[in-house]
Amino acid sequence: MSRNRSALRRALLGGIMLWGSATHSAWAQDSAIDEEGVSVGDIVVTARRREESLQDVPISITAFTADTLDLRGAPDITALQRSTPNLTMQVSRGTNSTLTAFIRGIGQQDPLWGFEPGVGLYVDDVYIARPQGAVLDIFDIERIEVLRGPQGTLYGRNTIGGAVKYVTKRLGDEFSGKVRGEIGSYDEYNLTGSLALPLAEGIAIGGAFAWYNRDGYGKNFFTGADTNDKDVIAGRLSVELTPSDAIFIRLAADRTEDRSNTNHGHREVREPNSNTSVLPGKYDTLAGLGDRSKVVTQGVSLTGEWQVSDIVTLKSVTAYRDGYTKSAGIDFDGTPQPYLDIAAGGKVYQDDQFSQEFQALIETDRLQGVVGVYYLDAHAEGAFDTILGRGLVPEPILVPRPSAFTALTQLTSGSVDTKSFAIFGDLNYDLSERLKLSLGARWTRDKKTGTVFKANYFGTIGSPLLKPYVPVLPAPFNVPQILTDYTNERTFEEFTPRVSLTWEASDDVNLYAAYGRGFKSGGFDMRGDATATPDTKNGYDPEIVDSYEVGVKGDFLNNSLRVNAALFYTDYQGQQVTTQVPKITPPPGVVSFVDNVGSSRIYGAELEASAVLSRNVSANLSFGYINAKFEEFLVFDLATRQYVDVADQRKFQNTPEFTASASLNWQEDFAGGRLAMLPAISFRSDVNLFEIPIPSIDQDGFALVDLSVTWTSGDDRWRFGAHGRNLFDVRYRTGGYNFQSNQFAQSVIGFYGPPRTVRFSAEYRF
Repeated sequence: MSRNRSALRRALLGGIMLWGSATHSAWAQDSAIDEEGVSVGDIVVTARRREESLQDVPISITAFTADTLDLRGAPDITALQRSTPNLTMQVSRGTNSTLTAFIRGIGQQDPLWGFEPGVGLYVDDVYIARPQGAVLDIFDIERIEVLRGPQGTLYGRNTIGGAVKYVTKRLGDEFSGKVRGEIGSYDEYNLTGSLALPLAEGIAIGGAFAWYNRDGYGKNFFTGADTNDKDVIAGRLSVELTPSDAIFIRLAADRTEDRSNTNHGHREVREPNSNTSVLPGKYDTLAGLGDRSKVVTQGVSLTGEWQVSDIVTLKSVTAYRDGYTKSAGIDFDGTPQPYLDIAAGGKVYQDDQFSQEFQALIETDRLQGVVGVYYLDAHAEGAFDTILGRGLVPEPILVPRPSAFTALTQLTSGSVDTKSFAIFGDLNYDLSERLKLSLGARWTRDKKTGTVFKANYFGTIGSPLLKPYVPVLPAPFNVPQILTDYTNERTFEEFTPRVSLTWEASDDVNLYAAYGRGFKSGGFDMRGDATATPDTKNGYDPEIVDSYEVGVKGDFLNNSLRVNAALFYTDYQGQQVTTQVPKITPPPGVVSFVDNVGSSRIYGAELEASAVLSRNVSANLSFGYINAKFEEFLVFDLATRQYVDVADQRKFQNTPEFTASASLNWQEDFAGGRLAMLPAISFRSDVNLFEIPIPSIDQDGFALVDLSVTWTSGDDRWRFGAHGRNLFDVRYRTGGYNFQSNQFAQSVIGFYGPPRTVRFSAEYRF
């Protein structure tokens, strides 16, 4: 804790210096601010499914406009983590485009098919059911909203931590477009563009494209391939119809293809069976499994809005999405030998989803709100082999080279079908001129069908489903041992209310108090071993969150200072946790099980401030504090077959106690245009990557410094920029694997965030 607080003090000092360097010269110009009306700009959000000022919504929200993200040089959606309190949003371990998201301590790290995220991701009101391919690059957007706290009423299932809304830009009725090119560190070359073309009155077509290409931050010294590289191409097409002022129809399609190499991570401890030392480069590996990978996500949506009257607007959102992942797999041991390899042998994952939502939006002088129905039909499936090259050798015995004669391959495969139906409503009523009451509720019914097949194959590296499969041992030794083989069905129902009371203390200050319930669906463990944990066939139960929040949103000093703050308390029940441990009975292997471990409580505070310090200088500050503690954490003991409470030995994962950021935006007229300089610093305190503290891979607190400089021409057509991120080249872990056993050759793997990078950009708008 002392290290945490020391690092926090250093980061806050840096932030104060950023603010202080400007305020020394800027606060003296308050009179000019008052006289000329310079103020903090307003942002319109749709957090409650209707357009409102961010300051009027009784929810903790951080919103980013397209221009803000452009000036900062934000590369993808994970950049939001640096300036949003109590948010973790990063690339999942072992992947390039799978998203791990936590808000206020609640989320989901395990990206396996069938598991539900704890933070909902929405692209133009379409729910993205799976995290694969969800590390969205930022191009052609209008804004991104981060809603903190459970959003169980309007956004429904699996938003118990919060929701992230990615809103793309509408075409409009004027011809417009832009093209942007970037070059940068590690031979980075990016090209993006967009075009909006009106065909006739009320008809427009448009599209956007993006190509990202970068060499790796490191190298696989066994295969010669780059690691942590980027090879992504994405596109979006849309048609918009506006036959009258009352009707809007949008048909949109998108596709993203990621061919970046597999990220095997960095081995953090020496492999005990050889003299090979740990590689010094944190992005380097000796993984022998292979590097090929391909992730495809695509979808189509149809949105229609009809303003029936001044009071009622009807809206429909219909969408279909699918995707798949092809990969050699992930080398968990980080060596050329198959001590612990997760082999995919081709298509490891695929999913598809259909969703339909109908809304009726209501707007009167005193009553505003939305009521609607929602339906989701989703399917996800996958398979992989866990190859234990020393599988038949007892742990105390060290052999220098695994072989097919000693190997054990464990096949894991399965699928989950989800049908979800919900009815919801959220109404806001003006009790008086300054007092507003909001009441919302949602009833959700999830029906899930899970199929799991798991088996051991002896004396081979590979299984019949995922090639190659060459039995070496004669019968009966090569007969598979079936561990799990079932199909089961469960239904989950939940009522999730929300209530809030807002008092307008003045024209510029709102105080609010809110209560909300969140629901995360139960399911089936796709890794479950029925021989070790027979209850796995029954699945696991939902998570329930009850959250209480009070907050203030205010503009002060003639609207030159904006302060939004919140205090929250969360009661968290039935928390779903994945545990993987070595098997204690022959044959050796890994036992995985998902349990509802018990209960926990979370409380904390958040502060966001924006200030216009002069006509040329503005500043932003954010701070988050969170105290998350397990009150009960039940673990199944494989030896005693009993549950044991180990709450005092567990920590929340991916939840730093402190998060903070500070930035300046200095702009000045220059060379017939506008020059902008944006220095920024962000801080995250110590982070546990798993519920069990692991000093070898848990991340100490760290601070990152970024700097962007842009010049925009006077007619807003040209923009040139230089964007430096992680300028002090800090090495920090974002994920890891921990198999500290001789059976797995002491496989401790760390995955690191990007190093220092510099990009130069040029953009032309027309």
